[in-house]
Amino acid sequence: MQLIRGLHNIRPEDHGCVLTIGNFDGVHLGHCRVINALVAQAKKLNCPAAVMIFEPQPQELFAPEKAPARLTRFRDKYNLLKKLGVDRLICVNFNVKFASISAQDFIEQLLVKRLGIKHLIIGDDFRFGKNRQGDFTLLQKASKEFAFGLSDTASYKLENCRISSTAIRQALEHDDLDGAAKMLGRSYAISGRVVHGDKQGRKLGFPTANVLLKRRVSPVSGVYVVKVIWPKGQLDKPLLGVANIGSRPTVAGIRQQLEVYIFNFNSDLYGQAIEVVLLKKLRNEQRFESLEALRAQIKQDSEAAKHYLQLQQNL
Repeated sequence: MQLIRGLHNIRPEDHGCVLTIGNFDGVHLGHCRVINALVAQAKKLNCPAAVMIFEPQPQELFAPEKAPARLTRFRDKYNLLKKLGVDRLICVNFNVKFASISAQDFIEQLLVKRLGIKHLIIGDDFRFGKNRQGDFTLLQKASKEFAFGLSDTASYKLENCRISSTAIRQALEHDDLDGAAKMLGRSYAISGRVVHGDKQGRKLGFPTANVLLKRRVSPVSGVYVVKVIWPKGQLDKPLLGVANIGSRPTVAGIRQQLEVYIFNFNSDLYGQAIEVVLLKKLRNEQRFESLEALRAQIKQDSEAAKHYLQLQQNL
């Protein structure tokens, strides 16, 4: 899948596509329906299927304190869209300058002149351009003037099923991993590269693989039973363990981090990309009065996780 980072990297040969625009956070089942329709329309018109996203997301620029936690990081979104058959991902740097473009220029200069869209699939609540003046009605008029097709994403929504990134976040916040998985079409997972930590887990007898969550606020926190997928590892069976997602209050942690203690595993994962699949929440994150109390709790969490995994194996 072609990745275009920034409008300045759109080339003359990139002219012509079927396009959809949105955050696509989580790339859930509702998104999948839209992308399937996008790919089908692109094949029909014999041109690339393109998705336009914004970095940062608009709310993260204008109201960062109210911006919701992201379900997927950029790399995961890229991989998921690629698997669905998208040919081109256009990542627009969303800044004050871009936000000040008029709705008419957004259509004429970007969609028509630079991208040469042949068909646009968009939500009827989509707003764009300076002061969010552009809407679906304006796009309908433009589609007739500039001869491109236009579809409303409502046509492709799942029947009798409310799926949205917001609903998935709410399910995760209420520890409903099964509900989130049904809307995502897969178990919720966090991906990232293993980095060196402060070795506190090793000192406690429970060495962990640490993944920084960077600037992303996690939609989940607490202690979980997990499955770890290591794409570059040649393993006969999945890696299982227990993970803490949060700020580690007992050791004066501040930055959000994912720490995974993998059962019966001694290989070096530093620098490796892993995917941590959440299977069951055991408890909320909490502060302990001493490292000894923390050690005892980690041991208890590990036993609880192993018990859960054994039960699942026997089902």
